[in-house]
Amino acid sequence: MPKVYVIFDPAPNAFATGRDEFHASVCVTTGLLTLLDREETQGVMAHELGHVRNDDILLMTLVSILLGGIALLSDWSQRSFNTSRSRRESGGKSAALVIPAVLLILFAPLISRLLAMAVSRQREYLADATAVEYTRNPVGLAKALQKIRGAAMPFSRASRGTAHLFFVNPLRRRVDDREGRLADLLSTHPPIARRIMLLYQMAGLQGMSKGQRDKEIKAQ
Repeated sequence: MPKVYVIFDPAPNAFATGRDEFHASVCVTTGLLTLLDREETQGVMAHELGHVRNDDILLMTLVSILLGGIALLSDWSQRSFNTSRSRRESGGKSAALVIPAVLLILFAPLISRLLAMAVSRQREYLADATAVEYTRNPVGLAKALQKIRGAAMPFSRASRGTAHLFFVNPLRRRVDDREGRLADLLSTHPPIARRIMLLYQMAGLQGMSKGQRDKEIKAQ
């Protein structure tokens, strides 16, 4: 069993971390425990345990290290570039060093972040499916996502470097609820609406109207 922690924050969210299933931790916020009922909380916890079982916690930790390392390398290149400019050196050797430094400063952080986002989005879909495998209750997880989307509250302690670790994007940007190529490039998580739709498809409720779906959910 992973270690379980609670963060005192009104934003409803959760995340899992660690290096493997024997050294894992799951954390939820007080906002999530207040907002969700028992079945919905089970769905979120099953999602985070899915990350543990699928070795996503190690993968996402490595992604965070990759992002941090590239950020440091880019910062070093920028300082080197500024130093070379201050010295006003001339000649082919200086130009040969300046051009790669500029390219690294401009493109390395962008490329690494896009790769991290692509990996994170696919692992979120897999964790949703694993949660349904654990609970046999896709509706519970779907309702949790609906409530969290309705709350629309950012998690103040999160950053762009750690956003991919959370159950939903803690920064709560508008692009996170959109679909398309631009949203796919800029968001660490799949659109919440699409995650909800896929979960209802698993429950066989996708073709129903909202009223019919609510009746069916209550009957279950």
